[in-house]
Amino acid sequence: MAVIKKMDHNQSHQLQQIITELTARHLPGKAKPLRLALTALLTGGHILIEDIPGLGKTTLAIALANSLGLSFGRVQCTSDLLPADITGLTIFDRQENSFRFVKGPVFNNILLVDEINRAMPKTQSALLEAMEEHRVTADGVTYPLPDPFLVIATQNPAEQVGTYPLPESQMDRFLIRTGMGYPAAEIEKEIIRYGSIRHDILTIAPMVTPAEIAAGIRSVAAATYLSAKLADYIYSIVAATRSHPLILTGISTRGAINLAQAAKAHAFLDNRDHVLPEDIKEMTAPVGSHRLIMRAGHDTIDKESLLNDLLQSIPIPLS
Repeated sequence: MAVIKKMDHNQSHQLQQIITELTARHLPGKAKPLRLALTALLTGGHILIEDIPGLGKTTLAIALANSLGLSFGRVQCTSDLLPADITGLTIFDRQENSFRFVKGPVFNNILLVDEINRAMPKTQSALLEAMEEHRVTADGVTYPLPDPFLVIATQNPAEQVGTYPLPESQMDRFLIRTGMGYPAAEIEKEIIRYGSIRHDILTIAPMVTPAEIAAGIRSVAAATYLSAKLADYIYSIVAATRSHPLILTGISTRGAINLAQAAKAHAFLDNRDHVLPEDIKEMTAPVGSHRLIMRAGHDTIDKESLLNDLLQSIPIPLS
């Protein structure tokens, strides 16, 4: 029988405070994507933000990194971007008369990969391998990536010229997919009136230490309880996607594991040491929608709405 460790509620309170302060002062109306990014970080996963430019994706990434006291890197993807531009490369140092490895931007705690679908498939694959393995291998030498490590990738769903869409097998590597959405009218009016806050977010002081983040990650993994009944509930959800008449390929086993992990992180951020059905329902669309492959003729269906409708037909387990 597995031993359940005691959860550190202090870490949960600290992260709740970060969400509250960032949304109140720097990211108004962005509590949902901010919370989802933290969910990905706490589970060791990554997040894909799919939305049009100019809605604050870069601002969110920088604000999150600064508030957590984590290093930040950014890559602007283009068609000529090479894998080494992200991971790094080995060069010959004339002064030392030897080869040395120059680390690329992937060697940061939080890496923003802008417009990932503009990078060539070879470059996408190199990045996704680093995301999966949390390490980079160059010339036979393996270099571990920082811990924690979070990739926030973005892509513009409305623009197709000069893009290389991520195949389904690579989309499945992202724990969560979400959008930013337009701000509420009053918030957008304030943004228009006062302009960009990019300078302000660069001065955000860390509210936690990397060690405290690591403690939170351990709490999610080892101290947040998922009952057998709720594991059955998750299985019922993924099984329903596999038998749905409009879906060609449903949520994979990896996706089911990710849903369990995300539900644990959701419970942790609500300062609970156990998962409720509501945690699973809340995370089903962000974790599952990008993993669905629709049958021919049904590609325009809103996958998040489909999953939310599907949840209505699955009985919620009683405690």
